[in-house]
Amino acid sequence: MKKQPWHANYPEGVRLEINPDSYSSLPEMVDEKIAQYGDLVAFENMGKEMTFSELGTAIDQFASYLQNHTDLKQGDRIAIQMPNLLQYPVVIYGALKAGMVVVNTNPLYTPSEMLHQFNDSGAKAIVIVENFASNLEEIITETQIETVIVTKIGDMIGGLKGSIVNFVVKNIKKMVPSYSLPGAIPFKKALSLGSQNPVAKVAIERSELAFLQYTGGTTGVSKGAMLTHRNVIANIEQVCEWMLHGGLEERKEIFITALPMYHIFALTCNALMTVRIGARNVLVTNPRDMKAFLKDLGRHKWTILTGVNTLFNGLLNQPSFKSLDFSEVKFSFAGGMALQKYVADKWFEVTGTPVSEGYGLTETSPVLTANPLKKDAKTGFIGMPVPSTEVVILDDAGKEVAYGERGELCARGPQVFQGYWNRPEETKNCFHEDWFKTGDIAVINEQGFFKIVDRKKEMILVSGFNVYPNEIEDCIALHDKVLEVGAIGVPDKKSTEAVKVYIVKADQSLTEEEIVEHCKENLTGYKRPKYIEFIDELPKSNVGKILRRILKENDLKTNSYD
Repeated sequence: MKKQPWHANYPEGVRLEINPDSYSSLPEMVDEKIAQYGDLVAFENMGKEMTFSELGTAIDQFASYLQNHTDLKQGDRIAIQMPNLLQYPVVIYGALKAGMVVVNTNPLYTPSEMLHQFNDSGAKAIVIVENFASNLEEIITETQIETVIVTKIGDMIGGLKGSIVNFVVKNIKKMVPSYSLPGAIPFKKALSLGSQNPVAKVAIERSELAFLQYTGGTTGVSKGAMLTHRNVIANIEQVCEWMLHGGLEERKEIFITALPMYHIFALTCNALMTVRIGARNVLVTNPRDMKAFLKDLGRHKWTILTGVNTLFNGLLNQPSFKSLDFSEVKFSFAGGMALQKYVADKWFEVTGTPVSEGYGLTETSPVLTANPLKKDAKTGFIGMPVPSTEVVILDDAGKEVAYGERGELCARGPQVFQGYWNRPEETKNCFHEDWFKTGDIAVINEQGFFKIVDRKKEMILVSGFNVYPNEIEDCIALHDKVLEVGAIGVPDKKSTEAVKVYIVKADQSLTEEEIVEHCKENLTGYKRPKYIEFIDELPKSNVGKILRRILKENDLKTNSYD
């Protein structure tokens, strides 16, 4: 492998290597930080604050409940299905402290999607918010789940406010369909029972699984990525090394967590890393409620916001966003999908602070690369590898390509997963020797900055030319009247495939002719969309990533290209 160019351009002070064995397990790390940060606020949700000490007490109660009041044993899988609530970190850390393996589950899953994930993981227990308990009722008899713990939205808010929240959610907003789960234990009762016995210390090896983290399923059936305690600790240390030398300070940061913590990005960078550095983590339960979200932003002198392109774009399109106080904001961190240049530039114009783009996957815990946390970070690039990480671009024969040439981005490092749960063949296929194949097409420049061109499986083949949806979307998003755009390939007899775009209008006066003219000015002929369709909303994943697969599936169901 040729000498890596990013070493010469590494951010000042950032070490090339971290110690992935700095802690023996995640519970050891959490216990140390709870003792270290004491009365600092660890998490906040709906105005309720939870200190590190209070967090530690609740963690021990939940871990003790699992140990003393269930038949669960070390290594058993426990599913969590809820949005961002104070209960979430308590359950994650408590389950890990009891020696369990956490299976994070999207609460918006349908019963059939839940059934697949629970049976694939072999989950024996679940903590679920009551809003989605009716879905569990439909499929629980077809699973191995024996322990069911049900929580309400306001359970950890407590007092009169918590009771009011629970009453409004159930009786006014009618957000809790009726359900019957005999034997289910209320979350608050579980904590009460757990308080009766001290938590027993569990010996946990670094190589043991901490999470079965299911991929989003954007390219097929959802698979469980096996992440060990060492994998996740390594990535926490890598991200901390990058950020603490980029302006972050222990004990002083206020993170806004709008991305759901069941997603790997927010799990590592928000739920776990904030505890590591003693930050206040403000949990946003429903970021789609922009009015409430903006109130949360307005109540805090926040310093860090993590998000995806659609989240930043959505905020920028709220008139009141511009009136917020950005005086304490240090930077925002983007991942999960490509950050469009227009959005990054507009964000800097409005807030005076940059969005630093990073890159990773569920299989890599997730962060592989990041941009320097400074104003001159390269917009449109995913940065360079974080410490103790190697990244190369390989061709189909497994040979490293030259600078500027396209190939598949591959990586190795202590954060790379152990494989897919019960899928040895798929695990084998995603590695070239010891390099994990990401499935993303990328290029690298001579300064060592990587740029994602597109998903390998989503390339559009037009008359023998590779067309990358990201490039098409980036171009069309620059049009003032476009809010969002998704590009796909559709069958074409003459050229194998043709480009089709789905567009959400920012201005209802936008016409197809305007898009055609815009593309003529900015795209070469074979890259221009042959078909243009306007749509009210694009299908998205739980974190706001545009699901081209769903666009394509729906398109082929309703359109014929014979």
